[in-house]
Amino acid sequence: MAQNSKPEDKMALKGLELLYFGYRDFIAWPDEKLEKYGLGRAHHRILHFVWRHPGLTVAELLKVLNITKQSLSRVLGKLIDDKYIYQQVGEKDRRQRLLFLTEQGDELLEELKVHELDHMRAAYAKSGDEAVKGFWTVLENLLNEENHDEVMALVTKEEK
Repeated sequence: MAQNSKPEDKMALKGLELLYFGYRDFIAWPDEKLEKYGLGRAHHRILHFVWRHPGLTVAELLKVLNITKQSLSRVLGKLIDDKYIYQQVGEKDRRQRLLFLTEQGDELLEELKVHELDHMRAAYAKSGDEAVKGFWTVLENLLNEENHDEVMALVTKEEK
């Protein structure tokens, strides 16, 4: 893209760069903490979604994260082996594996979550309600069409 592009391209480029830098700074502290336990961002995402949706099935987690079974197996396997997550067989369908945080997993995620929520609350407070609503709209519109509705149902589940 040429430097002398349309104004909307410049705005999109600025947004792209701010998204990269904002995410870098937002995730830096949790990355350092996770590294001490031999964990990374993929582990963090799994811990987050299992915490938010206890009893989430492996199949549902695959859909939510939009990753391959092989990738999930490696990362989830470590979380289970290290006793951050445990599995239960589904009551209605014994083929299902339902995922839950262990006490150790809950403690680690709580530590990460406190930092993340403080960071997000501070940014929201500085920005104001209208800016926050606009931010949510932009993020929602960044979602892929093929799983947009599924993601929105997941993130708004407790609002209903």
